[in-house]
Amino acid sequence: MKFIIEDRVFKTLNDMCVAVIIAKGINNQNKINDISTMLKESISNAEKEFENIKVKESEYIKCYRDAFQKLNINPNKFMCSIEALLTRISKKKGMPEINSVVDLVNAVSIKYKLPMGAHDLDSMNNEDFYIRYSVDADTFLPFGETETEKVDNNELVYAVAHDIRTRRWIWRQSEYGKITENSSNIIFPIDAFIGINDGKAIKARDELAELLSKFFNCDIKTGIIDSENNYIEF
Repeated sequence: MKFIIEDRVFKTLNDMCVAVIIAKGINNQNKINDISTMLKESISNAEKEFENIKVKESEYIKCYRDAFQKLNINPNKFMCSIEALLTRISKKKGMPEINSVVDLVNAVSIKYKLPMGAHDLDSMNNEDFYIRYSVDADTFLPFGETETEKVDNNELVYAVAHDIRTRRWIWRQSEYGKITENSSNIIFPIDAFIGINDGKAIKARDELAELLSKFFNCDIKTGIIDSENNYIEF
């Protein structure tokens, strides 16, 4: 299997990169108190940081809002995942604990203020995983829903075959591939930009990889993909 960024994506987002973790052999059945504590600390720190700053105006978010505009996605209507998460936290709404893996990813995502995804590899049935532009046959099953919806043509998406796993690039993940207590093999993408926050993405990747190994004793592979090397094989 490969995780691939379609070449033509770089014509619009030439400095885009994705730091990647592939973790295999996870046991996500148990609640891990240390992860709950980490998540609460990340939320508390973010609440303090954004007390007097609008999330959408912060330095962490500007590059994603600019990229959305280049992709003809209205960032006010469709906030990228990290902007939506930090906005919720800035309003003191917190966030629920879901399961240990998801809580860990959220804790690291909030700490570094980076969009970080998590996708179940076993749901991909050995198909390659793409960041690409959508086509007519693509469909999306919104999180928590049972009916699929059509996807606009030429929308930047995460996809497996014709199943869209994330719409509008890093806006909203699908019900397909979501991380549950039964997920054991998972890919974690961290979307960033070379020369802006790629260093932070690599730090976040390495920290998450270390924590996954510590808490779940799983096999880890890491990498980064960009315009010079647009795929990772696993």
